Amino acid sequence: MGRGKTIARRAFLIGSAAVVGGVAFGAYLVKRPLENPLLADLAEGEAALTEYVRITADGVTLITPRADKGQGAYQVQAMLIAEELDIDLDQVTMEPGPPAAAYYNTALSEEAPGFMPTDDGFGANSMRSIMQAAMKVMGVQITGGSTTTADAWEKLRVAGAVARETLKAAAARETGVAVAQMTTARGAVILPDGTKIPYVDLAETAADIQPVEDVTLKDPSAWRYIGKPVQRFDIAAKSTGTQDYGIDFELDGMLHATVVTNPRKGGACWWINGDEALAMRGVQAVVPVTGGFGVIADNTWRAFQAAKVVTAGWSKAPYAAEQADHWAALEAAFSKDGQDSQYRDDGDIEAALAAGDVVQAEYRAPYLAHAPLEPINATVRVAADRVDVWTGTQVPRFVQAEVAKITGHDADNVHVHVLVMGGSFGHRLELDVCKQAAEIALTVPNTPIKLTYSREEDMAQDYTRQIAMARMRGTVKDGQVESLDLGIAMPSVVASQMGRLGLSVPGPDAQIVAGAWEQPFGIPNYRVTGYRAEELAPISSWRSVGASTNGFFHDCALDEVIHAAGADPMAERIRLMWDDASRAVLEAVAELSGWDGPSMGPDRGRGVGFCMSFGVPCAEVVEVTNTEAGIKIDKVYVVSNVGQVVDPETLARQMSGGALWGLGHAISSEITHFDGMTEQVNFDGFEAMRLYQAPQVETRALELGDHVRGMGEPAVPPAAAALANAIFAATGTRLREMPFRNHFKFV
Repeated sequence: MGRGKTIARRAFLIGSAAVVGGVAFGAYLVKRPLENPLLADLAEGEAALTEYVRITADGVTLITPRADKGQGAYQVQAMLIAEELDIDLDQVTMEPGPPAAAYYNTALSEEAPGFMPTDDGFGANSMRSIMQAAMKVMGVQITGGSTTTADAWEKLRVAGAVARETLKAAAARETGVAVAQMTTARGAVILPDGTKIPYVDLAETAADIQPVEDVTLKDPSAWRYIGKPVQRFDIAAKSTGTQDYGIDFELDGMLHATVVTNPRKGGACWWINGDEALAMRGVQAVVPVTGGFGVIADNTWRAFQAAKVVTAGWSKAPYAAEQADHWAALEAAFSKDGQDSQYRDDGDIEAALAAGDVVQAEYRAPYLAHAPLEPINATVRVAADRVDVWTGTQVPRFVQAEVAKITGHDADNVHVHVLVMGGSFGHRLELDVCKQAAEIALTVPNTPIKLTYSREEDMAQDYTRQIAMARMRGTVKDGQVESLDLGIAMPSVVASQMGRLGLSVPGPDAQIVAGAWEQPFGIPNYRVTGYRAEELAPISSWRSVGASTNGFFHDCALDEVIHAAGADPMAERIRLMWDDASRAVLEAVAELSGWDGPSMGPDRGRGVGFCMSFGVPCAEVVEVTNTEAGIKIDKVYVVSNVGQVVDPETLARQMSGGALWGLGHAISSEITHFDGMTEQVNFDGFEAMRLYQAPQVETRALELGDHVRGMGEPAVPPAAAALANAIFAATGTRLREMPFRNHFKFV
């Protein structure tokens, strides 16, 4: 095939796939082909059959569509492709690829509502299959739910294998040597005489043959990357400050902007006076945006300074104005009319409660900001025939659709370029910054507008973690837990988040009870009820979503009932546990921490926390000392089961980082409201864990079962519970409300 010839196939193989530069490879996992997203940018002499690996004369590019927000997503995806493609990571470039239905997230279907993650029955798997089909039909391209590794595990390995075998077939066509006599290594096909043919030299021939779909994946004994310590490709850039993020993005002729919107989230802006700002140096314009105004200037600092002198008229908050009213709304939700779900109702809870002495308690968890270190930003350029958006996002197709609505362009003509993010924790699932940047860019056509939030605007307008409350009752019998009844009230995260997209989701919101109802404990009388509170301040997905509050509620409630039974907190959890993998996690954390009871001597104690979230059982032990100056967290032990460890170094960082994230927020952080406005709008009011407070963390990952899971979130939910239980062991004081600093000082 001549280099001037272009292959223009308009369909590609879904699921397991690879694109090799001018050539793409894949294997059918579903019957209906979707459009190949790489065809739109083909140059002369290039071809694309599928979507994950591109080979050109310049080298090999791996398409890694799950966004990297610091968690190492690009690395893990590249490792899975490279493992089977027989190419080294130092030989490839990684790109997130364009937004496309082809990159839908299959693993999101694992969170099938009403079915426990441990349920492999016909009904549960049928529902997951239905949800998988829905993910494909809707083309849901999302990075979230700790699904990157699970979604990529088979899909990307098969992609690499298909590419490898097709390149060998291309080499056979060129040389006449049988495929069975060839091997591959370091980006080349190797002939029996030792001759190496680089993949880049085979792309043109491979483009002219059918992909080899019948492939065998490598035996684990032959793995070079999977399960092995691999240095992160971005470690040098991040260590030297040379990593480019969205906030570093630059284009010739760019103007800079910032926005200020109604500090009462979702409220209207009645009027704007920007006269004083327009007289300032470098200020180009003050323009209206939805709910507020934008300032355009020749640099970001001048835009920030000008925004401070613009005056505006703001409407009242469209939700309860005072923090006390938010808590009152949760209290009011505990009623029959407020019941949203009851996925767990084992035994006869009412009879058990009537027959014994009842242990009862109430727990509270506040709103929390996402607060990534990189302030939210987006760059948009609107031209007559296309729109370009450069931003860090977890939902590029949603960005594409929403910007298209604002600019009036077809979605296909909105090009979203996903950039590396300096943190997210769920923040970059939202679209406001892209929508506002598009509104501003419409006022200056053909000019790139880089919109950057100030830290104060970022936190004031953040769609926070949900506020939540739980009420527990329980009984004991013969030194064992006999019953546990847990009710949880919170506004609906799903309704709030989807509502901003103009969507409604029927039925219960599973996030109200996530991290509570699905816990694999065999308590004889066991009920978990979700209560949907009225909509309050708008909320969004925060790292581990419902489980971020419910892991604290459920495990502290269980710990209180175990204490009433006079049982050992670790031993009783292990006794109650019916899931083998979860029991192994508890046994491993007991062994790792040297558990011999909650007491460690005067003013010292240890606590255990367990939570299954996103299908991952995770247990943590926290050791503390009650010093004269305050509580010191001495050490933390984290054990989880992910089924298969792909990147042990990244996994260990996710486990330790998730635990520290959960501990830090439990200790110090909350968002409150006054007159409808967020009171904490910078890090002086919303503290993270300090370095001197950070304990040593030991981790261990188990590899049990057939399911491959992700670890971005599951270490968060058990952390607050383990700390609260440890403080009880050291001091005799139960902590039932976060942040804990309202009750103890931490040193």
